[in-house]
Amino acid sequence: MSLHRVSPYQHFQRFRLPLISAALLSAVLLSGCGQQHEDLRDWMAQQRASMHPRIKPIEPPKPFIPAVYDPTIGTDPFSTTKLEVGVRQEVQQLNPLLQAELARPKQPLEAYSLDQIQMVGSVKIKGQQYALLKAGNLLYRAHVGEYAGQHFGKIIKITDSEVDLRELVQDATGDWVEHPATLQLQESTQ
Repeated sequence: MSLHRVSPYQHFQRFRLPLISAALLSAVLLSGCGQQHEDLRDWMAQQRASMHPRIKPIEPPKPFIPAVYDPTIGTDPFSTTKLEVGVRQEVQQLNPLLQAELARPKQPLEAYSLDQIQMVGSVKIKGQQYALLKAGNLLYRAHVGEYAGQHFGKIIKITDSEVDLRELVQDATGDWVEHPATLQLQESTQ
């Protein structure tokens, strides 16, 4: 078996005709692609030239005129007078239950929420039942008709083991309704 060496020039000569024909065929095919969308490009250019967008002019800004404050005229903005008038008007529109509660003087146990008040005992003096209520570090003796808690809690019944109250609370619609509450006798932890 003999090996025949082919020079690079001979190698090129053998593939010259197919290379030239492939290059000519590619040129013919590519030349057809260039003119295909020329009419579409012309139409788009005409439409862009004839299109004039309509932009509404922006209104000029309104001039800012600062309010002049004269402290000698009118009521003091930090006065509680306006607040008191508003509260009085609101109270006049409230239901009768709440009006009576707001008109009476507050009692010491109304400074505490019911969660802060504990019933620690009861005592009967001259036939009247009293509840011994602890709030903070103070011990109070309360009877039926007195108030406890921050929601106008009126004591309506006292037994040896519990105090029943009637509170006034706002429901979901904003109306004031009566709500029962109970303080149970707390066992000593000492």
